[in-house]
Amino acid sequence: MPVYPPAPPGLSGDLLTIHRLLQSPAQIRRRLRTFQDLRFVSDMILTQRYRTSGGAVLYDVSEPLVNTRPVEAVPPGAEYPHDVTSDGVAALAAVSKWGQASQLTDEKIKRNANPGNEVDRVLRKVVNTIISKVDSLTLAAVASAVTATQAASAVWSGTSATVLRDVELAVAKVVDLNQGYKPNTLLLSTTKWAYMISDEKVAALRRREATDNPVYTGEMDVIAGLKVVTAPASNLPSDDVWIVDSTQLGGMADEVEVDAGYTVDTLAVQVQAERIARRDAWDVWGRRITVPVVQEPGAGIRITGS
Repeated sequence: MPVYPPAPPGLSGDLLTIHRLLQSPAQIRRRLRTFQDLRFVSDMILTQRYRTSGGAVLYDVSEPLVNTRPVEAVPPGAEYPHDVTSDGVAALAAVSKWGQASQLTDEKIKRNANPGNEVDRVLRKVVNTIISKVDSLTLAAVASAVTATQAASAVWSGTSATVLRDVELAVAKVVDLNQGYKPNTLLLSTTKWAYMISDEKVAALRRREATDNPVYTGEMDVIAGLKVVTAPASNLPSDDVWIVDSTQLGGMADEVEVDAGYTVDTLAVQVQAERIARRDAWDVWGRRITVPVVQEPGAGIRITGS
């Protein structure tokens, strides 16, 4: 594990030796990856935002769209038959405070070629780490709640694959639940995306001689009306192809009140810094007080065997 501060410069004859981290812009000025680069996807799958009360959120699971009592013919002058509006199954989810701190010494700040950049890097690492944790928890919750599956006709890496048909059949299965679900997002690993984008049957259906063809751009943002979202297979709950209605599936229940000293960073992460005067250092930390909520499990499905 690196120790800070590193050894001071040393001079032996005409040879000057200096640690690579001391005042070396070429070594220190490096770009810290943001959460977009790390491809966290949970907030693109659970897009709704809920407010918590008393540290928890109360919600209905799979609320029906119609009442249970059949509609009847009403004779002239007769009273309309009453029915009690059906609710979903009540569920309660408690929020958790996910956080982490890091310490930054005065020496590390002032001996950096770009002192402000050092503070930003430390904060960014804290925020990224918190987002990573929340992302894994959210996708695990989605995997646990979404149980519907559609088997692929063949593995997508093979010549007999029917990628577009597999996607459309999975979409049809969700739509045919007749609960108002409209799948709009396709979530898959980078490897599965590579098979999809290079599939010859899909390529044959694309517009030819177009500059936005994935052959030239290396991108495929939409297929069958679904927004394509990719992530490393290690970030996903399983290396299947997931199709969801991101507007219905659920959302994040955040405790959004900002306490004294905090400021809100990316994806509802709150950050704060405090001076430790007697140690010539700073404490920086971040937190997100949240819980993922999957309100409509039927709004998702996974294609297995792809």
